[in-house]
Amino acid sequence: MTDTATKPSTAIALRRRLLRRAVPALALAAMTALAACAQAPATGRTIFTGGLSQEKEEEIGQQQYRQIKKGEAFGGPYEENAELTSYVASIGRLLAKTSEMPDIKWTFTVLDTPIVNAFATPGGYIYVTRGLVALAENEAELAGVLAHEIGHVTARHMAERYGQSVIAQVLNLGAAVALGGGMETQAIGALSAVMLRSYSREQEFEADTLGVRYLTRAGYEPEAMASFLAKLQEHSRLEAKMRGQPGAADKFNIMQTHPRTADRVEAAIQAAAGRRVTDPIVARDIYLDKIDGMIYGDSPEQGMVRGREFLHPDLRFAFEVPRGFHVVNGEQQVVAFGPDDALIVFDSVKVDRGISMRDFLTRQWAKDVRLSRVERINVNGMEAATGETRLNTRDGARDLRLVAYRYGGQRVYRFMFVTEPGQTASFNEAFRRTTYSFRRLSDEEALAIKPYRLDVQRVQRGETLSGIARAMPYDDFQLERLAVLNGLDKNDNLVAGQRIKTVIVGN
Repeated sequence: MTDTATKPSTAIALRRRLLRRAVPALALAAMTALAACAQAPATGRTIFTGGLSQEKEEEIGQQQYRQIKKGEAFGGPYEENAELTSYVASIGRLLAKTSEMPDIKWTFTVLDTPIVNAFATPGGYIYVTRGLVALAENEAELAGVLAHEIGHVTARHMAERYGQSVIAQVLNLGAAVALGGGMETQAIGALSAVMLRSYSREQEFEADTLGVRYLTRAGYEPEAMASFLAKLQEHSRLEAKMRGQPGAADKFNIMQTHPRTADRVEAAIQAAAGRRVTDPIVARDIYLDKIDGMIYGDSPEQGMVRGREFLHPDLRFAFEVPRGFHVVNGEQQVVAFGPDDALIVFDSVKVDRGISMRDFLTRQWAKDVRLSRVERINVNGMEAATGETRLNTRDGARDLRLVAYRYGGQRVYRFMFVTEPGQTASFNEAFRRTTYSFRRLSDEEALAIKPYRLDVQRVQRGETLSGIARAMPYDDFQLERLAVLNGLDKNDNLVAGQRIKTVIVGN
């Protein structure tokens, strides 16, 4: 290796060669930036899009829509109530017509998941979840959500985020060339990674400001945007409390990827103030009529939580977690959060037909981990295997107990029980009971399992919030659930004739 520190003339010559190589690359970056700028239709701002045209955005949006429509993500479209989904789409189309891009093919979809969320994908594809529709109190609140997402599209925030990623990679390209790297360095990253990133606070404020613009143009009450945000924050606090993490509400809030606060929304309302809306649309009664009877919480196709039980009538199985655990049904797995940071994770995989559960456990699932106390077991007539290990994680040492069951054919169901080493012994018996609670459902049992549904009632004279809450089919947090669902404080008094959303077991 040459020591250039002892040969100054060599070092100077090397720096000159590198500079000559870097200048064309940086010039290319500058030319690329100039060629890939566009004006956002809604704001007039010049943004760097990285060459992502509106036609390409439409193509990407269509592709993602096809995947979602197949049910590959977010539960797929909610198709049980065509009248409701048509109603939601009609609100979206009304708002889109008031935007700066009224002529693109706007598509509004309700997703069949209880998770409270909303998002936009390129090309005018707007999604709201069934859980969000249930949480909203009136048409104006839902319109506020849709208007905000329309604002992300008309401001071309997705293209702007994509452009920012391209800038970073083009600059890396220039650096690579300057240091002798090849031109084959890729300047464009995966758009899917860009989509998963949070919007900036500036982009969220811009979407709120545009959303208020569209709300007022359509005649809606713009304050509904702020009132729904307040409900959303209360919902996330309750979710955190139910999971035994009351100080971590942000983890269960879509504001984690939409960095907004009530103050910022109010500021956006003031910034967007134009003509005042005379007699603004709120449409609470119409909205409650439309959502009355819709599925609330899990659907039969996704499996359902019933207290400490998880039952899947379509796939014909059930199990029960220990007392003190809160079950959350996710898209890919079921997770039960317990005391002392204990955790139960349940999911399924496909395996080769001939493999034993012991071999699956040791050679596939935990092939990179040394398991101890591995044994074959029989659970309610099903071949199963179990083993345990201790791992060092970012949160410290954790004990893992793994259990795998052959359900039939190539389908394997499995549990992972996670505890802190000092707590493992205290959970052994409870986890053993959960292990042996896994069972098949008969056809009669599966048919008897019904989803929960929203039931809009009129308050009778003398009825109280706590009294109505006690009739809901939950084992815990009944009053808090009812209060959050209706945007009420749990100490509020009800008025005879007042309409209120509650939850019942439906058909």
